[in-house]
Amino acid sequence: MKTDIQIAQEAVMEPIGSVAGKLSIGEEELELYGKYKAKISDDHLRKIKGNPDGKLILVTAINPTPAGEGKTTTSIGLGQAFGRLGKKAAVVLREPSLGPCFGIKGGAAGGGYAQAVPMEDLNLHFTGDFHAVTSANNLLAALLDNHIQQGNELGIDPRRIVWKRCVDMNDRVLRNIVVGLGSRADGMVREDHFVITVASEVMAVLCLAEDMEDLKQRLSRMVVAYTYEGEPVTAERLRAVGAMAALLKDALKPNLIQTLEHTPVLVHGGPFANIAHGCNSVRATKAALKMADYVVTEAGFGADLGAEKFFDIKCRMAGLKPDAVILTATVRALKYNGGVREAELGAEDLAALERGIVNLEKHIENLQKYQVPVIVTLNAFSTDTKAETDFVRDFCMSRGCDFALSEVWERGGEGGIALAEQTLRTLETKESHFKPLYEERLPIREKIETIAREIYGAGGVSYTGSAKKQIDELEKQGYGELPICMAKTQYSLSDDPALLGRPQGFVMTVREVYVSAGAGFIVALTGTVMTMPGLPKRPAAFGIDVENDRITGLF
Repeated sequence: MKTDIQIAQEAVMEPIGSVAGKLSIGEEELELYGKYKAKISDDHLRKIKGNPDGKLILVTAINPTPAGEGKTTTSIGLGQAFGRLGKKAAVVLREPSLGPCFGIKGGAAGGGYAQAVPMEDLNLHFTGDFHAVTSANNLLAALLDNHIQQGNELGIDPRRIVWKRCVDMNDRVLRNIVVGLGSRADGMVREDHFVITVASEVMAVLCLAEDMEDLKQRLSRMVVAYTYEGEPVTAERLRAVGAMAALLKDALKPNLIQTLEHTPVLVHGGPFANIAHGCNSVRATKAALKMADYVVTEAGFGADLGAEKFFDIKCRMAGLKPDAVILTATVRALKYNGGVREAELGAEDLAALERGIVNLEKHIENLQKYQVPVIVTLNAFSTDTKAETDFVRDFCMSRGCDFALSEVWERGGEGGIALAEQTLRTLETKESHFKPLYEERLPIREKIETIAREIYGAGGVSYTGSAKKQIDELEKQGYGELPICMAKTQYSLSDDPALLGRPQGFVMTVREVYVSAGAGFIVALTGTVMTMPGLPKRPAAFGIDVENDRITGLF
């Protein structure tokens, strides 16, 4: 089997104007980035606002193996399959971060014969959106330190600065640093921190903003520090908003590329699925709904993180109503959740499958709480046996959700026909009555505990002393009615990555709580979630090179 990058580089792409035409976008309404990439103009986005909405289909997954279970591959393959059935479809995805590309997880362009192309461009610099976010984030950091250096008119307490610098790379030594060393002219000596760009609140703001006016309002509300009296200091008070918006002007426009089978793909934004809400931009999703009859999107990590945040944060804020949700599983991940070591997942093991399928069961139950029709798809691997596949199919059908096998990695859109046809049947026969899990007006603790109990299966929640104080302060400051963005491991339903399957009755520990006021949610940190990942012992960067003007080894 060829590698992903070999398949992508052998693809014959259509000019982006031809791809845009499938969504009734004129070439004059594109801002071109070469032959195969473009941004969709603001003029076109305004023009289509009155169009009726298509059907919104969310792709999510069970708790994965370290390699992931193919949400993006499934999303792209489903979009290709819709195209083969003559349906007007679009796929809407997040942009990849450079950190995972050079680290361990890889990019976010799909895989096999279900990929978005040009794959190398998408996984590397693309159209510069992440660089714009990084620059805007760090401009605000520079203005903050400069304000303190130039007299500190606002009375900012240097010990209570919460804004962090960012870089789009896994670089653990930047997690905790000291800045301002040197002479007095070099600034105040203080502790500082870096996060990866996808964890910046600017990224979350970009992805939730409806337009430039909304973007600037959200930027203005971001809390960067507190005064000696404990009052929040915002980006607006530092007079940073206009310049930040200027850096983000082009990044606010959705990007358009294509799949290997020329299905249109809108790729825009990439908030971290732990620290932020893990979904592509509201602008891209809403634009796709106005241009296509079927819109396939995804949310980061497993359904306990990505789908919950898609429903309770993105859909709530943007007024979106999903029509169906596809829950991606693999036999490998189910056996992994049943206790099988990663190196042994290729062997048939029905006993382990039975132990691990409780993870799938919990995710089905969770998604059904949102009253959206659920389809389980099994992302097929060559090592899967008929007995294993039949076991999963029977399990799903007995729990009231539809099922389809997906073979898109190996066969592209043709391998997704069964899933596409099942999705169409589900959309025709089952109605979505979507509603969020909790009311925003509930106190912060009650919202956290609702998510922990209902979605994770926790028996209770424990708060550190500092987390308790932070919650009390946030409610006093008027932030208590914001939705909750839980930050926890993606490998387990719990806050402990070692607890696989379906852990129950555990106590989840919340160690820190803070507000992302611009994004419009409260972040609750659990476990040992890192906002700046590190590289593994053998990072993927070791295998990447350029030969004969072509990138090699990316995947």
